[in-house]
Amino acid sequence: MAQWMEAVLQARLHDPFGVLGLHQAKTGWCIRSFFPGATKVELVEGADGAFTQLHTGGIFEWQGKNAPARPYRLRVHYGHHQHEVMDPYQFPPALSDMDLHLFNEGTAWQSYRMLGSHAVTLEGVAGVRFAVWAPNAERVSVVGEFNQWDGRVNPMRLHGASGVWEIFLPGVRQHALYRYEIRNRDSGQLLTKTDPYAQGYELRPHTAALAAPAGGYVWHDQAWLEQRAQWDWMHAAINVYELHLGSWKRHPDGRMYTYAELTRDLIPYVKGMGYTHIELLPVSEHPLDESWGYQATGYFAPSSRFGSPDELRALIDACHQAGLGVLLDWVPAHFPSDDFALARFDGTALFEHEDPRLGKHQDWGTYIFNYGRNEVKSFLLSSAHFWLSEFHFDGLRVDAVASMLYLDYSRSEGQWLPNKYGGRENLDAVEFLRAMNIMVHEAFPGALTMAEESTSWPGVSRPTYIGGLGFSMKWNMGWMNDTLRYFHYDPIYRRYHHNQLTFGQMYAYSENFILPFSHDEVVHGKGSLLGKMPGDAWQQFANLRLLLLYQMTTPGKKLNFMGNEFGQGREWQDRWELEWWQLREHWHRGVHNLSHDLNVLYRDLPALHEQDFQSDGFRWVDCTDADKSVLSYRRLARDGRQVIVLVNLTPVFRPNFRLGLPEAGEYREILNSDSEYYGGSNQGNAGVVVAEAVPWMDLPWSATLNLPPLAGVILQPV
Repeated sequence: MAQWMEAVLQARLHDPFGVLGLHQAKTGWCIRSFFPGATKVELVEGADGAFTQLHTGGIFEWQGKNAPARPYRLRVHYGHHQHEVMDPYQFPPALSDMDLHLFNEGTAWQSYRMLGSHAVTLEGVAGVRFAVWAPNAERVSVVGEFNQWDGRVNPMRLHGASGVWEIFLPGVRQHALYRYEIRNRDSGQLLTKTDPYAQGYELRPHTAALAAPAGGYVWHDQAWLEQRAQWDWMHAAINVYELHLGSWKRHPDGRMYTYAELTRDLIPYVKGMGYTHIELLPVSEHPLDESWGYQATGYFAPSSRFGSPDELRALIDACHQAGLGVLLDWVPAHFPSDDFALARFDGTALFEHEDPRLGKHQDWGTYIFNYGRNEVKSFLLSSAHFWLSEFHFDGLRVDAVASMLYLDYSRSEGQWLPNKYGGRENLDAVEFLRAMNIMVHEAFPGALTMAEESTSWPGVSRPTYIGGLGFSMKWNMGWMNDTLRYFHYDPIYRRYHHNQLTFGQMYAYSENFILPFSHDEVVHGKGSLLGKMPGDAWQQFANLRLLLLYQMTTPGKKLNFMGNEFGQGREWQDRWELEWWQLREHWHRGVHNLSHDLNVLYRDLPALHEQDFQSDGFRWVDCTDADKSVLSYRRLARDGRQVIVLVNLTPVFRPNFRLGLPEAGEYREILNSDSEYYGGSNQGNAGVVVAEAVPWMDLPWSATLNLPPLAGVILQPV
């Protein structure tokens, strides 16, 4: 038996196109084909179309003086049954050398258009082109419901040293289930893997990919995208409502809301509350609900648990038409170890590092991407491009950036390897993050990138051309931790921790900060925001209202996780919907009302958002009154218009409190978190405060006013 026949029968054929299909022979032409179990094969066209059976295992050959007209079809007999097929081994390669070069170079921003499965027409024949990167494979085959999941039937061609395998299969229907069967060239290990570049997967817990998911959504957000490209986001109000799609609301029987149902209910709610953006926890396909999407296996596919890709597009489109931006939580820091996905994809550490000191995440039991490998860079850059291009997301919140930047992140001595200079910085990750930010800002003007980065790494939100990482903004984790720690103290002890609220101004403008009270602060036994507050129920709600007022008037863009806006009682549980029933209760409804009014004030008053990133937008009135636990400060717009904020962090009502003011005249009390409308005790100032020519707190004017307990007031010059 010829060596090539043995390789075909044993499914070890490295170069199937060199053997199968149409070839010139010594006396004319020949067609070789492999159909396991077939009893007869013949050309559909041509008088002498009979094949000779070379091996009972299913190898057939036709010989003729002249080549048949292409594309030719074959009639395959299985006893009394027969069907016609188009021979896939008659078609030429369909990938360009330039695309392959860019992919191997690490600069392919749109490799998702080359790899994965795509509906194409070659030589007038419709079908699906499959392509996958597996450089250490001896053989790669497409297996699916169209070939009985038989890895012997459709082995793919290798594009030289690129490591990319490709085949065009005529007649494969869109959404057909498929995987790749990969034989490692060194060990002979046989693996069955789902497609890393697939743009759709079957519903969990199943993991097969969908061949060339149908698209064709017609967008209606051109005006939004044009406006976004000219958007002065640094001086705009950005107030983000962070959302987990699976638990915002649920049906009475426990079913999750779909993208379409969220389009109907979510958009009017968020718009009505005065937010400017929605941020979705990861919607990339993931096998386990409890990971909330942070252990993704589909970097180019929205989760099918909420509906179709076009239904997600419709949700984002509707948000844009309503004037809401949509941000995506994106996870390039690590990936899960599931056997069906990226882990040891071709039998080797392909997307990850071989050495666990570099490639294994100690905390999460996941793999760390090998950012120094060009093809991995192309994979991740293309994923970022995909979501912004194909789904019109307005930006990416990049998860766990600190874990990417440091080689010794969460590792003990001896558990990590230094970089080439002996340092702890992950130089490959730094280069990747810079490349990602350059790509986003160049290709998608006005789109934002936000880093969840918890260390003092310099220049996270500074341009790459001056040595920064290039993010638009950085989560201010220091401010968040200090603030929540301070509010956790009983007010009687807060005088000893006053600096936890004032210290933030020492670094507030070193980065473009966003102030997050995110999902991470209301899970894993940490309690809800309300549950973190000390005291009895009245004090807890008053503290929460004060916390929200303090966040919304402190320099920096804003983010709150769903449920914070009405003071949900229990901590977040991803299997249940939010406790919407609590809005029937007076105190929760009061927090909800306050959240709305704060959002509107922040959005509509330039003094509260125009200079979030500039020190010119903030002035202390008094930050030294630790004994009373009182803070006062001014927020200023670029044209000098301003508001004054006064917060009382104890439950002591302070009548006749004298406050320094910058100018003469009347000051309107535009918000008081102690209003009975918000569930407070209604200790206010009848709406107006009048300045007197009494210098105070280094300001030329002052006024006495009622300072309500555990509350804040916002004053605006009339």
